[in-house]
Amino acid sequence: MHQRILMRARKGPFDVRSPEEAYEGDWIGENNGNLVFSHAAHKLLSTTTAEITPTAFRIDLREADMINERYDVYVVPLANAFRRSYAHRVELMTRLIEKLKIPVVVLGVGVQTDLAGDREYLRPIDDVVGRFMRAVLDRSPSVGVRGEITERYLRTLGFSAVDVIGCPSMFLHGDRIAVEKTKPALTTDDRVALTISPYVKSMAKIVASHHRRYPNLRYLPQDLKTLGTLLYGDAPEHRGKTSPIPIHTSHPLFVEDKVRMFCDPWTWMDYLAGFDFAFGTRIHGTITALVAGTPGYLFAHDSRTLELARYFDIPHRAMKDVPADVDAAQLYAEADYTALHAGHRARYATMAAFLAKHRLGNAFDDGDATARFDEQVRATAFPPAVRPAAATSTDDLLTRVQWLRDRNAELNGRMRELEEQRLRARVKRVVGAPVRRILSR
Repeated sequence: MHQRILMRARKGPFDVRSPEEAYEGDWIGENNGNLVFSHAAHKLLSTTTAEITPTAFRIDLREADMINERYDVYVVPLANAFRRSYAHRVELMTRLIEKLKIPVVVLGVGVQTDLAGDREYLRPIDDVVGRFMRAVLDRSPSVGVRGEITERYLRTLGFSAVDVIGCPSMFLHGDRIAVEKTKPALTTDDRVALTISPYVKSMAKIVASHHRRYPNLRYLPQDLKTLGTLLYGDAPEHRGKTSPIPIHTSHPLFVEDKVRMFCDPWTWMDYLAGFDFAFGTRIHGTITALVAGTPGYLFAHDSRTLELARYFDIPHRAMKDVPADVDAAQLYAEADYTALHAGHRARYATMAAFLAKHRLGNAFDDGDATARFDEQVRATAFPPAVRPAAATSTDDLLTRVQWLRDRNAELNGRMRELEEQRLRARVKRVVGAPVRRILSR
């Protein structure tokens, strides 16, 4: 049966956006980790009879009737959406869902609080989350969550129709995953990838020590602000500033051309496949390494990262237990992927059962559907990694300047057109009023 799926995703897996476009239009959804799980969800559902349309994160309540008419199901892959700073977006999403008559499937939502799962911190969003859950469960047999912390929270709100399914990103290759240590021990000459959440300030000393010890270290940022810094340098309010966290162009990792950022998961995975080890605070930075076959290690700094690490048996430590003098070689030696491998098929079966319960097709059960998806990925030319502007070739910088010039001309043209429209409307009002008075006599 043909299935028309509307999927909450910033962009589709084969949509190519230049880094400049990605930054201006925020085509990574503020964090390129969003693309990792949404593209994995897209692949999971890409059966031969599925037609999947990404929403581009657009929510317009006036489109509810159109959605009901054009689509058979609304699939909502989510990350840490149950958090204070996201409550207004959850409210808007809820208002749209309440207008829908089609099934709504939530694929892996998570709560965000501290490592202990502080219940009191979440009190201000209880009503928002409760209304969202009721709206979804009116249209769905259950809600898929990322881990046990989220499940426990939702049960305190009175919701039992909750399935722990993890995150679609770990099932990019279905029931297969192969993470292999290719060396008996990590040496300082090996290729090490580092992820950092800029707000986790305790990473500062770890960054500095690894920069000194590992000459082949690379920092792989994920946030939109750093993408802008790579493309155009520091924002005016940050020029001349320094920080022990690599957020300014003055940081040694920028100066030495040791920063790489990707606007698509596929190029990101290809790059990480060439590394010996990856570690840091970003959960999807770690998962991207793992699905690329590279040993990864997570510093869990909140509930959303901790519950996924626990569910998938990803090697991890709580950030509070990470000493400032920790060494990647220690982490590499400590990392054990036995449980991750041993439990993967069962976890995949849980995800597959969830899809079946919600009457969604599974591309891994549909002949060569996933092979054709992978082939389309290989056939698509995605932009390479974005590097610090100081290390970018003259030709690439010229292309960037030309893009900015063309974009500026386009925006100026639109502004002139809008100004002309306003002027015509004003003339019509000014001239029309006397004419109407004359005609009414």
